[in-house]
Amino acid sequence: LYSSRKNKALIEELNKPLPGSSDLYFPTKYSQSFLKQCLVCLWKQNLSYWRNPSYNAVRFIFTTAIALLFGTIFWDLGKVKTPQDLFNAMGSMYGAVLFIGILNASSVQPVVSVERTVFYRERAAGMYSAFPYAFGQVVIELPYGLVQACIYGVIVYAMMGFEWTAVKFFWYLFFMYFTLLYFTFYGMMAVGFTPNYFIAVIVSNSFYFIWNLFCGLFVPRPKIPIWWRWYCWICPVTWTLYGLIASQFGDITTSMDDGTPVNVFLEDYFDFKHSWVGLVAAVVVAFTVLFAVAFAFAIMKLNFQKR
Repeated sequence: LYSSRKNKALIEELNKPLPGSSDLYFPTKYSQSFLKQCLVCLWKQNLSYWRNPSYNAVRFIFTTAIALLFGTIFWDLGKVKTPQDLFNAMGSMYGAVLFIGILNASSVQPVVSVERTVFYRERAAGMYSAFPYAFGQVVIELPYGLVQACIYGVIVYAMMGFEWTAVKFFWYLFFMYFTLLYFTFYGMMAVGFTPNYFIAVIVSNSFYFIWNLFCGLFVPRPKIPIWWRWYCWICPVTWTLYGLIASQFGDITTSMDDGTPVNVFLEDYFDFKHSWVGLVAAVVVAFTVLFAVAFAFAIMKLNFQKR
């Protein structure tokens, strides 16, 4: 009883600040600067990705397999002689974009879901804020996406026999690279806006079907009814196919077997203009940035942590 009273008296004494003392104060919420947080989060993601071969190695192997498969199926079809050759080349690009793009979006979702759980714990401990985490998660995908695009681009470009000019080759790599990136960031965004990985898969898959329908391959954009044509302009796959086809074939004035020049056929049938390649490239980059920013916004503003 005496010990209990003594402890209570000690607690009362310690609860009262000493005369002249001030409250505990820290000039910043986090111990490190914003830039330091970004660099630390990026290094953390670098170690996490390097130690996750089940994610990175598998998508590289899958990309190589798809490239060899498409290269052998569409062997030497980069040399357009008939309209069917052009349709086949466009089909190969469409198939690659969806196959590898959906692979990227689907495979990144469980990774981001696990990382988000870790982020909730570390943010609660005051280690870093939300934006540096999102920054690290987005930026670490850039080199891996570049390697993936180079693997596919070099193999398929050589096997399909596209015209070997520096401009066309780098345009091909450019569109493939940013397409793989926006699919990856779209998968990350779907996880960011949903409470768990399973709902993210359902939501993202529904949009893949819509993108597939309005990409402009099965029904060219000029032939889609005017009341649905607007959706083609907000479908990222439409812009990817536009850029790939227009950059590779949009400047070819050689006539096909039916006497129609390749560039004239593209403009009449698909409304693909070679002069628009730069604008199309900017739109594809804009989709990439949009999905990355949306993911960062979801991480910063939404909290699905179980309480």
